[in-house]
Amino acid sequence: MDNFFDQITQHFLDKRPLVVYSKPDSKIVKALLQNDKSINYTRDYNESGFVFAPFDSKEQSVLIPLHLSEQVVSEISMKTKVESPNSVLKYSSNKNQHIELVDKGISAINNFELKKVVLSRVETIEGHFNAITIFKTLLQAYPSAFVYCFYHPKIGLWLGATPETLMQVEGNILNTMALAGTQTYKGTRDVFWDTKDIEEQKFVTKYIINALKSNTKSLNVSEVKTVRAGTLLHLQTDIEAIVNKRSVDLKSVIETLHPTPAICGLPREEARDFIFKHEAYEREFYTGFLGELNITTSTSRNANKRNVENNAYRAVRKTSELFVNLRCMQLKQNNKALIYVGGGITKDSRPEHEWQETVKKLETMASVITNL
Repeated sequence: MDNFFDQITQHFLDKRPLVVYSKPDSKIVKALLQNDKSINYTRDYNESGFVFAPFDSKEQSVLIPLHLSEQVVSEISMKTKVESPNSVLKYSSNKNQHIELVDKGISAINNFELKKVVLSRVETIEGHFNAITIFKTLLQAYPSAFVYCFYHPKIGLWLGATPETLMQVEGNILNTMALAGTQTYKGTRDVFWDTKDIEEQKFVTKYIINALKSNTKSLNVSEVKTVRAGTLLHLQTDIEAIVNKRSVDLKSVIETLHPTPAICGLPREEARDFIFKHEAYEREFYTGFLGELNITTSTSRNANKRNVENNAYRAVRKTSELFVNLRCMQLKQNNKALIYVGGGITKDSRPEHEWQETVKKLETMASVITNL
């Protein structure tokens, strides 16, 4: 494991692009180390590699191409506790500013301009940060999340531990989820959800189902369940779709789903315009998506490994696993970490409550690099 991170650290020092990540509930950590310093973009999501996409779907998605990178893999070790460095939480936007933003969102909903809008803010933590140390801490704190560290000298340095899947694709089978609602985990998942959270969850689920209907043979939708993400709870619905063709047209599905109501709002175009107009900063890659793109995998159809005919019955497929970039931060060269937090606004939202929700989410991520 130490040699694994030594190799990644050297790549940082050489200022070459890389991504290191671990999938939810996995004991494996992977890395793609790009051989040169070029910046690459995906044209149609048919390439293989790791994609890092912004919130604004009109902007290009960055790609660390598989054919230009070295792949390294290691197993996660939790034996050594990682100590968080001393740092100071310094608020960059005040409470009144966010409450005013939420008030504008509620007014737009009451005026029937929107049904829902997701509004966010960014906070600054000052200190001396080590990306590898933070990544290791995230691995320990969020074993059920998609944990990552992405670096490109022309893009920046981002880390996160997101609980939300945008989509998982293998062959013609697509899995996704609707995630909404937030409250603090207090030792049990058996909790009460208020009308606002339940309605928000229904908005997201209904949108995804309607968006996928035209291109699928069948849709399986799970019951709503309460899931834990670190110190927070959310409402989640799992959705599985079988598409009409032999394989999923990723570009088409991404354009249909991203940005989902869970990170943008409804109607989508109107909510996105509202965000661009009223949020006091640019989200960049926050609430974008990221993950493996068209990675070739093979699975045996015969569980008996001793069977000499086993290799003749292996199914080779390309799989993609994309996650929404939530619970994330950006490390800047001026000893500052930018942490991004937000929440869904509906007609039942209360501005003070929405502020407190962002504070809870902020503290969840800030605790990784502070003594909160």
